[in-house]
Amino acid sequence: MTAVGDVRGKSLLTAREREVFELLVQDKTTREIAEQLYISEKTVRNHISNVMKKLNVKGRSQAVVELVRMGELKI
Repeated sequence: MTAVGDVRGKSLLTAREREVFELLVQDKTTREIAEQLYISEKTVRNHISNVMKKLNVKGRSQAVVELVRMGELKI
């Protein structure tokens, strides 16, 4: 896994992780995100968990704050 500081010129998030978090900041539930993206709720949770690990944060809201701070996500 690449450290956050090592990522230059490319996004930290995969396309799917970005889709999940863009819906998350629209106040969508895990179920609503799953339905909209045609994936399981477990897969949604896995994407969120993977991003939290990349950012070394403990919660969804912390992940959102960090992604916005880094310019990875717009709200």
